[in-house]
Amino acid sequence: MDCLCFLSLTIASTEIFLLQNSLSYFFDEELFEFIVQQSKLYCAYKNWPDISVTKEEIKVFFGILIVSGYNPMPSEASFWSSSPDLRNEAVCNAMRRDRFDRIMRCLHFNDNTKLDVEDKYTKLRPLIQHLQKRSMDHFIPTQAISHDEAMVKYFGKHGCKQSIRNKPIRFGYKVWCQNTVSGYLVAFEPYQGKSHKGNIELQAKFGKPAATVLELIDEYSTEKRNLSYSFYFDNYFTTIPLLIELKERGYNGTGTIKSNTVGKDCPLMQSKAMEKKERGYFMSATASDKNESVVLSRWKDNAVVTVASSLYGSEPIGSVDRWSRVDKKKIKVSIPHGIKMYNKGMGGTDRMDQNINKYRISIKSKKWWWSLFTWMLDMAVHNAWQLSKGQGSALTQLQFRREIAACYLNQFGILPKGKGRKSTTLPAQHFVRYDNLGHLVEPVQDNKKRRCANTGCTSIGRTQCSRCNVGLCVKCFRDYHTK
Repeated sequence: MDCLCFLSLTIASTEIFLLQNSLSYFFDEELFEFIVQQSKLYCAYKNWPDISVTKEEIKVFFGILIVSGYNPMPSEASFWSSSPDLRNEAVCNAMRRDRFDRIMRCLHFNDNTKLDVEDKYTKLRPLIQHLQKRSMDHFIPTQAISHDEAMVKYFGKHGCKQSIRNKPIRFGYKVWCQNTVSGYLVAFEPYQGKSHKGNIELQAKFGKPAATVLELIDEYSTEKRNLSYSFYFDNYFTTIPLLIELKERGYNGTGTIKSNTVGKDCPLMQSKAMEKKERGYFMSATASDKNESVVLSRWKDNAVVTVASSLYGSEPIGSVDRWSRVDKKKIKVSIPHGIKMYNKGMGGTDRMDQNINKYRISIKSKKWWWSLFTWMLDMAVHNAWQLSKGQGSALTQLQFRREIAACYLNQFGILPKGKGRKSTTLPAQHFVRYDNLGHLVEPVQDNKKRRCANTGCTSIGRTQCSRCNVGLCVKCFRDYHTK
């Protein structure tokens, strides 16, 4: 296992990084071309007219989606509203509404004739694999990586939809994520439910939750995998065998752990007994297996917390500020070193969720995969923003998203033409209309249809006045020529 090294992107300056449109690090020209091909193929599959979409139009489409995140509207159509208090000129000047709707209807990411029936996310699999690779390729290694679950909001019907209590998003798709402390998404995989087999060997040895940690690590590229990371996770994933396995692979692991997972022979004071102790009281013990050791630290804060770590012990003892109800002020409370480092290294996934949900794409669709697709687009923008910050950019996330959207809309948008050609039919002159000379009902040339010119009539027929040269239905003919 090599020592951890820190890489840097070969970019001369932040300005160049932004001007080159950093989203292309994740959504590159190759991917846009693939989306164009699959969307055209989907139209042919559905026996729809050829959409003739281009890469530039897909980029404008994505730009409009990004705009909807920081400038949401009551409805999708509101962006093209004729009312000045709703209308978005940047969107209107880049693409017509009917074109946007048609692209949204035909957007596709995989060949329907070659879908993997065992993969519940098969319609998005090429996009998922592409973003997984790109996120790993542009990941600048840092030692602390947190493993957690993210929720993608979805209220429709799908076999993978989850319901989790005490989460900001209770209903939707679950995604296993590994993030840096800043929130950059290193690796991810959408959860496919209990029926999905996954890596059976790892699941049998470590349990399904803990196996997800190792499965994502196995997807790391070779040069990124051979680094000494420290992984952090909560008690849903933490087991002693998992920490031992990580240690044998050259990694370190730290996580909160459930009391019933520790084992009955653990010398630590029981949680119920420790609840009666004063705040700041702690105990530690060591568990060993296969010549590897794990330190368990149990600490009394507002509640009793147990942390297991293959890297940190309880020393040196630190302190944290806590509010005292008795003294009516903040006091110093002792905290074991392992728990303090866990609090410092954990939370990257929650940070990413917070950032994404702040400007999440608001345009919705009834397609089951739409919310996952927009989440991945938001994630790519978020990762690009994190990369720009690493290069010294001072742009906030809002400013960065506006830069991306403006780049797509201004550079690739096409100013729509007028509302259509003017009618070639001119209203009849008054002296002709009422002269009672040679006004006859005749069929419209080439059997075409014309709207009735009489006020109040909305019918469309195939008859006209031979002298006035305006469309007229038979029942309105006399009324139209009478003052």
